[in-house]
Amino acid sequence: MIDSASLEKTSYPEMEHGGSQPSAIYYSLPISADKKEAVYFLPNIYNMLWKLFGSSRQRSPPSHPTKSDSRNTQRDSPPPYTPAASQTHADTKTDDSAYSFLSKFDTIFLVDDSGSMAGRSWKEAEEAIAAITPICTQYDPDGIDIYFLNHCSNFDRSSGYTHVSSPAAVQEIFRNVRPMGMTPVGQRLRQILFPYLRRIEKMDTNIDEYGQLQDQALAVHPINIIVITDGVFSDDAESVILDAARSLDRCQAIPWQIGIQFFQIGTDEAAMKHLQQLDDELGKAVKSDHVRDIVDTVPWKGQTGRTLSSDGILKVVLGAVNKRLDRQKGL
Repeated sequence: MIDSASLEKTSYPEMEHGGSQPSAIYYSLPISADKKEAVYFLPNIYNMLWKLFGSSRQRSPPSHPTKSDSRNTQRDSPPPYTPAASQTHADTKTDDSAYSFLSKFDTIFLVDDSGSMAGRSWKEAEEAIAAITPICTQYDPDGIDIYFLNHCSNFDRSSGYTHVSSPAAVQEIFRNVRPMGMTPVGQRLRQILFPYLRRIEKMDTNIDEYGQLQDQALAVHPINIIVITDGVFSDDAESVILDAARSLDRCQAIPWQIGIQFFQIGTDEAAMKHLQQLDDELGKAVKSDHVRDIVDTVPWKGQTGRTLSSDGILKVVLGAVNKRLDRQKGL
């Protein structure tokens, strides 16, 4: 048996400077006080010696994940965590790189088409979505989906316009929709969310003990739902949102599985107060019932006089995603 302490390691420049692992190692074994003979060790012995004397930069293989700590990480890796860019235009290179998180999500717009949206607010929503479409398509070739509160495509109450990938397509859709009717945000959210949640539940039943999805065909892409509205809701959206959040918690879905951002445009003070109340009530439920927070509300216009823009929407959505990542890191 060879005593490793009696070996003198031959100097290799690439090892001294943190280089890559050599294909073989020679060691000198003292034969007498004035004579040494080079001994070449076969690969199996070499492997043992490399473990004893090799580079400290070599990493140990990761331990096998357990179900409790891998369940959320195996289904979908978290989106790139980047701070919102400081530039004001979404078409700059810096902003484009910041918005690479869009590749991890399906982007859905839910547009208020009630009577009060006719006119400037309607045009503002159309222009913002038309501008945001090529940015989303750059990172997600599937494009965006557009739903309206009252109008439905193909006479289907739950249908919207899917895989919209160009500004021209957005403009054509808006030309075919006439703002009229009420503001049934809760009803429309239910029609969008509940089929999606059933897919989440089906995916959850296919997770093994190590948190791995056994059938990748059941994987469900996270979504961001961007709601653009100018008025007070005519139904109950709060309970629909809380039901969805509880369903996600039961399935132990990743924190960013669903995000809903409400953008209020126009100068309606009642609408602004309504969104603030919704935010407050949902915040109380998050604290008291320990339900996940999936909503952000943004009173976009008002005393500031700002108009809705693609740049502004994407920065808010990015901030919401990063907030949920921050919350997950703190758990």
